[in-house]
Amino acid sequence: MHITNKQSGTNIYEVADGIYRINTPVVIEGGLGGFSFNQFLIVDDAPLLFHTGPRKIFPLVREAVASVLPVERLRYIGLSHVEADECGSLNDWLTVAPQSSPLCGKVAALVSIDDMADRPARALADGETLTLGKHTMRWFDTPHLPHAWECGFMMEEQTRTLLCGDLFTQGGAEHPAITESDILGPSEAFRQVMDYYSHTQNARVMLERLASAEPTTLACMHGSTWKGDGAKLLRALADVLSP
Repeated sequence: MHITNKQSGTNIYEVADGIYRINTPVVIEGGLGGFSFNQFLIVDDAPLLFHTGPRKIFPLVREAVASVLPVERLRYIGLSHVEADECGSLNDWLTVAPQSSPLCGKVAALVSIDDMADRPARALADGETLTLGKHTMRWFDTPHLPHAWECGFMMEEQTRTLLCGDLFTQGGAEHPAITESDILGPSEAFRQVMDYYSHTQNARVMLERLASAEPTTLACMHGSTWKGDGAKLLRALADVLSP
């Protein structure tokens, strides 16, 4: 792990071949304890940054990206759905990376991003792939899983890394970059307190589709990246959500 900002603790770590987790631990005011924000940088001919983090940490994330490649090389700024931690600094990134464009699902582009962003989105249909070079990304529509109509996830097919957004969110600020330990228990404990899932009736169907892609790395936006039998863990989450 490489610390890119000693004051904030922002750090970067390669969690799969050419895929870097950028992590910033934070303290949440009001007695809620700590939390963490993760972005994922995929280094390739057409580099992709998935999640931007909130606007306030843009300088920290930019510093971390710059430790791996010139920020102006970025071609895509991706997001799962429209929230501050997903795309709060989207326009800042479009400014410093003038060849880049937002990357999201078609619904997100239609209802939000093509209005909010300074440049039009590269909108992906459900199941569509995008080649970055040696990495191939596949988009999965997952409306309301865990929340937001426009929600979706991306799978990097060569490394079998699922960029799974708010699934398996782990509370607390201090987490190892990669773990093979249980994350379902901690993420369920966090969900029970915050109740941030939409209670969609289609969760099992969508989780089974993700499981069928057989990911071996789950790149969570909050907490550790997890390595192991991703299909088994996604099906376990389906059992919890829709017993």
